[in-house]
This record gives sequence, C-alpha cells and structure tokens, in this order.
Amino acid sequence: MKPQKTPARSPIAVRIADDLRIQIESGQRQPGDALPTLHQLAEQWACSTTSARTAIDLLKKQGLITGGRGKAPVVRIPPRQVVRTSKRHQEEKDVVLQTEEIRSRRGLAEDDMDVELDELEFTADYQTVPAGEKLAEAFDIDPSDELLQRIYEHSDPRTERLEAWSISWIPMKLIESNPAIADPANAAWPGGTLHQLYTVGIEVIEVIDDVTASMPSTVDVERWHLPDGVPMIWCRRTSVDTEGRVVEVTDAQYPADRTVLNFHTPLKPWSSEK
Repeated sequence: MKPQKTPARSPIAVRIADDLRIQIESGQRQPGDALPTLHQLAEQWACSTTSARTAIDLLKKQGLITGGRGKAPVVRIPPRQVVRTSKRHQEEKDVVLQTEEIRSRRGLAEDDMDVELDELEFTADYQTVPAGEKLAEAFDIDPSDELLQRIYEHSDPRTERLEAWSISWIPMKLIESNPAIADPANAAWPGGTLHQLYTVGIEVIEVIDDVTASMPSTVDVERWHLPDGVPMIWCRRTSVDTEGRVVEVTDAQYPADRTVLNFHTPLKPWSSEK
C-alpha cells in the first residue's frame, strides 16, 4: 500500500456545524425550521452537549441561525433587503431644478428604503467642527478650517431599530452665503444636499463611492438589531463640483444582510472617428 499522509480530521463541533450548514444551504432545512436540540445532536453524533453547543455557536457566527437566551435555535429568516443604487445620484440631481412642491414630496432616504415619510422617525444633529488632518486631506483644505457636520438617522418607532444612518461634512466657506443650510431646523430640506449646494452656486458633477466592510461594535449590534455573524458595510461618498472641488464627504453605514449595493455605470460609446 502506498504510504499516505493521515488526513486532517476536523473537530467534532465543526463537523456537526458543517452538516447542518449544508442542510440549510441545500434547502433541506428552510427558514424558520427548528434545529435539533443539543441532546439530540449529542446523541446523533455520539459527542458531549458542549461540542453540540459549540457547533450551534459556529452557525450563529455564520449568520445562518438565530435563537439562544432560552429560545430554540431556528434557521434564520432572511430580512427584507434594500437596494441602494448609484442611480440615485442622478435622480437627486434631476430633482434640484424642480419646484419646491415636487422636491418636498419624497426624500431620497425614503426612496432607498421604499417607505413613506411618516413611517420612520427622523433625527438630525448639526455641529460646526474643525476639519482635522484626514478630512482636510479629503477636501484639500487647512485642518483648522471649519466644516458643517451633520448626522442623520432614520429609525422604526415601533421597534426602535435603526434603518439608516449617515454623517456628512461640508466646508463652511462654501455655504456661508446661505446660513439656512447650517440651520438644523431645515434638516428636512426639499431636494436635499444637492439643492442646498445649488442655492450657493455649486453644481455637483461627480460622485465617488468607496465601499468597505467591518464587523459591528456592540453599539451597532444593539442599535441595528443585528444577529450574530452580520458585518457592516461602510460607504464613503465624495461629491465633486464642476470646478473639481470636493464639496461634501459622507460616511453611511448599512447592515450587510439587508443591503444590496447596485452600481450603475454608464459608459461612453466608442468614437466613430478613427
């Protein structure tokens, strides 16, 4: 017999978790289905309940099941996903030149989430802050220059679950001719930021989205009502005007399990000239 290396054998908890994961991924276990109890798993796999519990914990960390704290684990029911498309930038710009009546009918955040304005609780926090080194580099300004910082939150008043969150910065020098922009009383501005910038003679011509991901903090878990194993998506949006200046930087946060990022990229046709 040809000499062979001893095949690596995974710990029993990993084998149990893999077996259940495959059942879930193949559809043998549907969303909402209950999993075997720890004692049933221990008996089936001839192992301790400790190993069975470790297997269940592994599935929770993968975001495949929910339960615990006295509740039997079940296959996780997928949440409703929100499609956040880059087409929104052009849609928001198209609204800028419309009447106030049209601009006030619906906000872009509500369009993203496909809900009515009165279904969500909206809060806004305005502050004037120094740019600091990182934002000064992004705006190509001095670190001591002041920025208007705005934090926007949308939450479901029934569950208190956070549905949308973002923080944005605009150089105060760009908007000083219209103090109304920095007034928190005007947070629900018809037409949004692009219309605000329009009132001071600024036209945004390019929007750049940089997307990263990270695991949530304990605060994120509580505020977004996140199950185990779900990372957060971070999107940094940089708005550039017709003069090549960065006029706004926005950081937005989204739960990965209920978000689809759709990037629409129009391409110029080939030139007919040789």
